[in-house]
Amino acid sequence: MPAVSEEQRRLAAIALSIKRGETPRSYSREAARMADSMSEEQLRDFARKGKRSKKRKKRTAKRRTTR
Repeated sequence: MPAVSEEQRRLAAIALSIKRGETPRSYSREAARMADSMSEEQLRDFARKGKRSKKRKKRTAKRRTTR
């Protein structure tokens, strides 16, 4: 199940950090619950899904400048 919004990706990244012990659980209650309910692999996939590639960003930027 991929993340739908950038906010969901950020939350998953914080949850992954909590799961790994890099961030205290008190940082975000919602992310702490997410970290408990999902595996590290699921969080990693959820945090990465839907990101645009660098090539696509370059093409989009190039189109804007040529018009």
